[in-house]
Amino acid sequence: MAAVTAAADPPAARYARTGADRRRLPRYAAGEIEVPFVIATRAEAIDRDTFWEEHSHPTHELLWNERGASWARIGGRVWTVTPAVALWIPAGVAHSGWAPAGTLHRAAQFGIHAVPLVSDRPAAIATTPLLRLLLDRLESPGLAAPARARTEAMVLDLLAPAEHELSLRIPDSPLLAPIVAAVRADPADTTTLAAWAARLGVSTRTITRAFLAETGTGFSRWLATARVQHAMALLARGEEIDEVALRVGYHSASAFGAAFRRITGVSPGRFRAQR
Repeated sequence: MAAVTAAADPPAARYARTGADRRRLPRYAAGEIEVPFVIATRAEAIDRDTFWEEHSHPTHELLWNERGASWARIGGRVWTVTPAVALWIPAGVAHSGWAPAGTLHRAAQFGIHAVPLVSDRPAAIATTPLLRLLLDRLESPGLAAPARARTEAMVLDLLAPAEHELSLRIPDSPLLAPIVAAVRADPADTTTLAAWAARLGVSTRTITRAFLAETGTGFSRWLATARVQHAMALLARGEEIDEVALRVGYHSASAFGAAFRRITGVSPGRFRAQR
C-alpha cells in the first residue's frame, strides 16, 4: 500500500486520487426515514482502501473497528476510530470517512425515536469488552425479542465518553495554513515555533494564540497529535515502531512511545497488536 501522505487529514487526499474504492451515499436529515429497529449492527471486512464521500444518516451512528484504524472527517475535525475508541455521529450530521485495506469495520445505527440522544454532537465513545460483546449479540439472527430489548438497553447504558478523544482540529486560517500544509506533507517536519514565527513575520505568541483559538490547544500539542494520528495509520498497516517513529519526527522509539501513550492512552506496540 502506498504511504500515507497527509498527517492532519490522513489518507483522504490519497484515496481521492488513487484507485481506492469510492462510495457515494445519500444525505438524510435526522429522522427523515422511519426505521423499524432500535439498534441495527453490521460488519464489513475492508479488502481495499475505501473512501466514503460526505453523507449523513437519518439515524444516529456508532463506528468502531474490530481490527485496524479508520478515520472520519466532520467539519474541521478528523477523528480516528480504533478497536478501543468508537465515534458517535448524531443523525443528520454530514461526515466523510476512509479506511485502509485490512480494516474490520463495524457500525451500528440507532433509531432516533427509540434511543435517547447520547450526545448532540460527535463524540468519542469507549468500546469496552462488554459493550463489544453486547453489540455482537445483536447480530445473532435467532435473538428473541425480549432478549434483544434487554441487550439494547444494556448497550445504551454502556455508551460512555472515552478517556482519550482521538481527534484533531484542522485550522483553516490563512496564518496557520502554511504550517498545516507542511505537517500534512511531512509529519517529521522539524520547523520550530520560533522558526515559523520568523518565516511568517509574526510573533510566537500570535501563532500560539491562533492555535488556541482554532484548535483549543497549543502548537506543540497540535503537532504531537497530528504526528500520532499519522503514526496510527502506519501502525495499523503493521509497520515497525522504530520506522514509524522516524517517519513522524521522533528520533527515538521511547520518545515516540511517550507521546503516543500521552495522546491515545496505549503504547504503540499495543495499538499495533490490535490491528
